[in-house]
Amino acid sequence: MQQQQRLFWFRRLALAGALLAAAVVVLGAWVRLTDAGLGCPDWPGCYGHVYPQAGNADAHSGFHFAKALHEMIHRYVATSLGVVITILLIWAVRYRSDRGQPLIPPALLFVVVCLQGALGALTVTLLLKPLIVTAHLLGGLTTLGLLWWLAQSPGTRQLTEPEAALRKYAFAGLAVLIVQIALGGWTSTNYAAVACPDLPTCQHSWWPPMDYRDAFVLWRGLDINYEGGVLTNPARIAIHFTHRVGALAAGSILVSLGIMTALRARSRRLKLAGSLVVLAVVLQISIGVATVHWGVPLPLATLHNAGAAFLVISMVTLLRALWPAPAIGVIPLHRAHPTR
Repeated sequence: MQQQQRLFWFRRLALAGALLAAAVVVLGAWVRLTDAGLGCPDWPGCYGHVYPQAGNADAHSGFHFAKALHEMIHRYVATSLGVVITILLIWAVRYRSDRGQPLIPPALLFVVVCLQGALGALTVTLLLKPLIVTAHLLGGLTTLGLLWWLAQSPGTRQLTEPEAALRKYAFAGLAVLIVQIALGGWTSTNYAAVACPDLPTCQHSWWPPMDYRDAFVLWRGLDINYEGGVLTNPARIAIHFTHRVGALAAGSILVSLGIMTALRARSRRLKLAGSLVVLAVVLQISIGVATVHWGVPLPLATLHNAGAAFLVISMVTLLRALWPAPAIGVIPLHRAHPTR
């Protein structure tokens, strides 16, 4: 009974961590979209202080209190998340002999969050380099996915053969989602969201002038300040256009996966997981269309990042439902009746 209670509270702590991780992802987008990524050019403090000081405006010409506050709020929440993940790892090691207590995912989670801390520092010191900022976004969503996995209790029902066959499609869907989120991050970090202000065309053309040679250069040097972007308009159009095409392709694949899951599922949990994927895709595409239509307003652009977090949650929910824990004490049918 004590083991079950400990596992229950472990999952509740992981759920709290998942909520914090989602907040960190959304706050990171908010910081970037308000041009506050360099609001505190040092790390981990802000102009040498734990909290932004309004008086710094006199000593530093580039100081902007509101931007510094945005950046530090993001750091405070991220630090709280790091504390929660550390507690989860200590808990997992302390009670590793408990039945059902995961150990490898919390350890992996701790490694990821340490890398996230390093990427957070590099984001500032390397002046918002798109490759680093995009990797930071992917790391944040990876953290969210791992925490959401730990927060869910695995089912014990044995999957039918058609249900088990969905696993390979789920992995393919996850890979497609990762690529599309990376494209979204690249679009945002290169300030290409406004490159195509019209729909369904781009610059009033189905195939606008684009510079793909310059659009996806991953590394450009150390001393370039990327705040506001450095690419020409044709390169930004190429990034935005690719993200749109990717959204159509990824959306079609994920919706097909969700529908196929709902049709094959023999349990309510798996049906809901498939339906959740479809809902997440429809919401994200709707938010993306509205964001472009309304000229990339801050609330919708931030909500678009929240939609990416919801997509990750929906995919992890599906994967968790497709990987139930083995039932304890159940003898497989082929062993219960051996051939005489």
